[in-house]
Amino acid sequence: MSYEPISVFDIFKIGVGPSSSHTLGPWRAAQKFLAELDGRGVLQQVTGVRILLFGSLAKTGVGHGTDIAVQMGLCGNDPVTFAVEDINPRIKDIADMKLLLLAGRHEISFDPREDIVFLVTETLPFHSNALQFQAQLSTGENIASTYYSIGGGFVVKEGEITKAGQKAQVPFPVNDARDLLQWCIKTGMTIHELVMENEQAWRSEIATREGVQRIWRVMLESVYRGCHTEGFLPGGLNVKEEQLL
Repeated sequence: MSYEPISVFDIFKIGVGPSSSHTLGPWRAAQKFLAELDGRGVLQQVTGVRILLFGSLAKTGVGHGTDIAVQMGLCGNDPVTFAVEDINPRIKDIADMKLLLLAGRHEISFDPREDIVFLVTETLPFHSNALQFQAQLSTGENIASTYYSIGGGFVVKEGEITKAGQKAQVPFPVNDARDLLQWCIKTGMTIHELVMENEQAWRSEIATREGVQRIWRVMLESVYRGCHTEGFLPGGLNVKEEQLL
């Protein structure tokens, strides 16, 4: 079995929740579809887009914001930098106007109630989290691409080989906790020291520390926002938020 290490930044990602596989993954899939259209030079020819959600994405998609995520992705917004407080107003505008600014620069007719289809009884064989984007062009041509949200925000297009992260050779390969313990005993290093040594296979120690600090700041901001917000949690379950602080 081949060994392919993953970075701490493949495990911990900044993005819109609540789910890495049902929210962040579909958002990234929409971005990939935009890049495909742009790469083929046909984005400005798109007259309409339809999204099919299969399996688990269809069954729990509304509760996990999958329908919201694909719309935001198609608008060209990035889940790392987009302000979460602006998501609901943007989605409401799309629904009210029945218009979507594709990639932030090409307006098309789009009705979420008609153009996002929840196929709750259909599952594709490769993975239960599947979605397909269908674009209609002014030339009469149709372009369709199927993506799978395989967990952790990773997305693979149908037919592509799945690769979690940039391939690297780490000095202390770890498959399980026993490997980790053996390396600690052998080297005398702590767990966090071993992890930092491995991370340098991808980037400098300074870059790793800065990236981890950024994730920590976002986590603190998220907790603070949640503790100071009233109303109801998104997802349709009508879970009431209470200010804790």
